[in-house]
Amino acid sequence: MKLLHLDSSILGSSSVSRELTRSIVDGYRSSHPDLQVTYRDLASDPLSHIDGDTQKREATLIDTLIEELKAADVVIIGAPLYNFAIPSGLKAWIDHVVIAGKTFKYGPAGVEGLVPDKKTYVVATRGGVYEGSPVVQMHEGHLETVLRFVGIRDIEFVRAEGLAMREVRETALAAARAQVAALFPAEQVAA
Repeated sequence: MKLLHLDSSILGSSSVSRELTRSIVDGYRSSHPDLQVTYRDLASDPLSHIDGDTQKREATLIDTLIEELKAADVVIIGAPLYNFAIPSGLKAWIDHVVIAGKTFKYGPAGVEGLVPDKKTYVVATRGGVYEGSPVVQMHEGHLETVLRFVGIRDIEFVRAEGLAMREVRETALAAARAQVAALFPAEQVAA
């Protein structure tokens, strides 16, 4: 089994999104001893931002990134909210892998995703509480739209919001950790 793990938080070891993505990876490792993990830290090892020459200059890297995405059976994306959107490093990764003719194409019925569907977890973390507001659409909605556009439909969100608010932080963390733990029941991990 192949797993693609993407982190994009700039907070290093104090990042909640990194903690939660790592917990999901650990759950898969426990239940799939043959797990092959490809890890990309889009904050500490950022991709360049797209310009007019990027596709020519970075063709090999782009092909590698697309192959990692297509080959993965599971994708885990750490996506904290920065200034009401995803981090720029994650956006750069999207810009490198969402390419006409490689990950999507237009046909008579409209867009057709070329990435095989796969289980995808998006760990969405936020300092404030935005549930029910347009911010959630700009954050989670953006990622869901991009993933569906390339063909990925099996998307599950793990959320932790209010992380910068002392009165809700621990409750939000506990709920997100419980959601991750529920993904890997003890009997599944022991098998």
